[in-house]
Amino acid sequence: MGAGRRHAETLPLRGGYLCLDFANTAGWHASTQPEEWLTSYAALLAWSRHAGALSAAEGQHLAHAAAERPAEAHAALARAIALREALYQLFAALAAGRAPAPAALTALNAELVPALAHARVVPTADGFAWGWDDALALDRPLWVVARSAADLLTSREVSRVRECAGYPCGWLFVDRTKNRSRRWCATQDCGNRVRVHRHHERRRSGVAGTAPRTERPVP
Repeated sequence: MGAGRRHAETLPLRGGYLCLDFANTAGWHASTQPEEWLTSYAALLAWSRHAGALSAAEGQHLAHAAAERPAEAHAALARAIALREALYQLFAALAAGRAPAPAALTALNAELVPALAHARVVPTADGFAWGWDDALALDRPLWVVARSAADLLTSREVSRVRECAGYPCGWLFVDRTKNRSRRWCATQDCGNRVRVHRHHERRRSGVAGTAPRTERPVP
C-alpha cells in the first residue's frame, strides 16, 4: 500500500497480526521517504480504535488525558513511531531471510517490559484470556502492539511473514495461502499497480516481456 490521501483510521488492516498492521502505518515504507500516517497522538488513538487495540471508551479517556498532558502524549507518540520503525526493520528482515538487527529487537523488548507489567489473565465467557489492568496510561496503545509482536515472533507463523513485492510499498503481512504464494499487500492495489506499470513499459519498449524492476531486489 503506497502513500496517498489516507488517514490512520481508514488504513486497510491487511497484516494478519496487529503488530504488522501497526508497522503498516506508513506509506511507501521501503522507500527513503515514507509518508507518515501517525501524524499526532490523536491519529495514534484513531488507528488503535480502528484496529481494535482500544475500545471507544478507552480512546475517549486517553484523548482527554492527552489534552491535559500534551508533553506526555507527544512522548508516547514518539515512542510509538520508534516502535513502529523497529517492527518494520525486524519483520522486513525476517521476510527477506536475513537476521534482524539486534537494535530492532532491543527496541521491541524495551516496550515489552512495561507492557507486560500491565498484562493480566482475565475471565471470559469461555474460560480465560490475556487482558490488561485498568491503568489507562498514555502509552497504553503500545502495550497491545508490543505483545502482538512477541506473540508473532514466538509463533510458527513468523516463517510466513512477507513484505509486499510491489516495491517500495513495504507493507508486511502473514501469508496464509496453502502454497505460500501471496506476493502483494493487496492484488487490487500493489498487484495491479505493478502489472499496469509493466504493461506500459512493454508498450513503450515494443518488446514483450521487458519490464523494469518493480519488486524488491533479492538480497
